[in-house]
Amino acid sequence: MSELQVVLLSGGAGTRLWPLSREAYPKQFLPLAGEATMLQDTWLRVRELSGMPPLVVANEEHRFLAAEQLRQVGVEGAEILLEPTGRNTAPAIAAAALQAMAAGKDPLLLVLPSDHVVRDVGAFRGAVREAIPAAEGGALITFGIVAAAPETGFGYIQAAAGEGVRAVRRFVEKPDAATAQGYVAGGDYYWNSGMFLFRASRYLEELERFDPDMVQAVRRAFDGAARDGDFIRLEREAFAASPADSIDYAVMEKTDRAMVLPVDIGWNDVGSWSALWQVSEQDGDGNAHHGDVISVDTRNSYAYARRLVALVGVDDLVVVETDDAVLVARKDRVQQVKEVVARLKSDERSHAVLHREVHRPWGSYDSIDADVGFQVKRIKVKPGGRLSLQSHRHRAEHWIVVRGTARVTRDNDVFELHANQSTYIPLGAKHRLENPGTEVLELIEVQSGDYLGEDDIVRYDDVYGRS
Repeated sequence: MSELQVVLLSGGAGTRLWPLSREAYPKQFLPLAGEATMLQDTWLRVRELSGMPPLVVANEEHRFLAAEQLRQVGVEGAEILLEPTGRNTAPAIAAAALQAMAAGKDPLLLVLPSDHVVRDVGAFRGAVREAIPAAEGGALITFGIVAAAPETGFGYIQAAAGEGVRAVRRFVEKPDAATAQGYVAGGDYYWNSGMFLFRASRYLEELERFDPDMVQAVRRAFDGAARDGDFIRLEREAFAASPADSIDYAVMEKTDRAMVLPVDIGWNDVGSWSALWQVSEQDGDGNAHHGDVISVDTRNSYAYARRLVALVGVDDLVVVETDDAVLVARKDRVQQVKEVVARLKSDERSHAVLHREVHRPWGSYDSIDADVGFQVKRIKVKPGGRLSLQSHRHRAEHWIVVRGTARVTRDNDVFELHANQSTYIPLGAKHRLENPGTEVLELIEVQSGDYLGEDDIVRYDDVYGRS
């Protein structure tokens, strides 16, 4: 049997699940449907099918999130292709195919979005195994989901008659309600899952037939990529020059090699808060909760809480509470969350991109208080984490260690601080914070000055390759 290379697509922004999912920390990195994050769950459900680490395609800004989350579930040596800009799935998969073939091999690629839910993992693994012979024979296979309802939010695939893997008759766009009802009643239409199986070289050959410009642009970006450990940074200008298109439009709707395997695997793309309600465990009144939630005389509602949230006498609501934003929406109107995100972007408000707690390669910082002339942050540094050697033009800083050990560089001095000890970083001083210990370092930072923006950083040295 051919080698199977799992490709995890992790480039989405996940704005439909705002305010929990944001551009800098989208839904694939969140534990929305269980203990593990969605990226971790995607790998865990298929790892026994492949004898090699996954190949990940991710936004450059998410590289350390992807690497760290895979490390947490035991993945070593995952190659992470970094997109300098989003060009949709067809170029992303082309880059993954080139990387999969770089060592002279030509494996089958199992291409999976990293933000979907699959409840029947055994059935999905069985479907992949069933589809492998057809993929080895040159077919480009997609997995069609047995439609549980006439959903208008999904694309559909019409399959030829027969059993098992069969030819695709056509792909269709998201239909209106009446058309979707006809599709489900007919029995030969399936939801388009966005999951694929094919040989790497076959995908590139088919893409070359229909969009040679895309293949040429991706090859230039791949050949010019900078390699930094497990990170493969596609060359920016070449990748940006690629046409932007989905694999469906670029290849699957045009090729005569498209085949579909219908599956009933408890699939959901978790594309909205109402979809997350559907896949969550519900109580006797149809309510699904995450966090500290009390419901009184409430039905068919979803609540996600960081603090105590109480629902009284409401039906069909979604309530999502984070450290810096609250969403309240009717469950049948949650798709309009994207309009909120668009307004936040047009107003240049950070809530569209960042949470209050901002994650960095070394750990995170949480802005817990601010006013004119000062800002207070809670900083966490992972064991071995090391901030850049830097200085500030407009602010001074006081550091108070709460937990762990801090190694501090301040101009020519290097010293360690422990719990209940503090230091002062004058304006303009070159400084660095490190965690030499084995537990998370936590400290309170009090900034004072006439400008406290994150862009007031001059970096002299950085182990994470940031300019």
